[in-house]
Amino acid sequence: QVQLVESGGGLVQVGASLRLSCAASGRTFSRYAMGWFRQAPGKEREFVAAISSRGSSTVHADAVKGRFTISRDNAKTTVYLQMNSLKPEDTAVYYCAASTVWGRVGPANYDYWGQGTQVTVSS
Repeated sequence: QVQLVESGGGLVQVGASLRLSCAASGRTFSRYAMGWFRQAPGKEREFVAAISSRGSSTVHADAVKGRFTISRDNAKTTVYLQMNSLKPEDTAVYYCAASTVWGRVGPANYDYWGQGTQVTVSS
């Protein structure tokens, strides 16, 4: 079992940067593909980015491609989401999640979830 705790959210202005972190407990972290999702008020949870268990492969949603970058440090059992050039439409609660299967973008494919961290981008 994996427990996930996100941090790094906050209130920023348009064009700013934030780096989210997701600290995982458990010795099996390196076996899991990891993903970031977000959910804005009144909207469904949507895929943001994912990274394979060893970090050799990544995928980013079109809405964030070129602005956000997912990475991981298995020695620190942490996954990151670097967010640059933030826009008001990026405002949401951001969740990290773990999956035993690489390459899936649907939330139902992820087994473990963090509690989320709020990101608010003000114009």
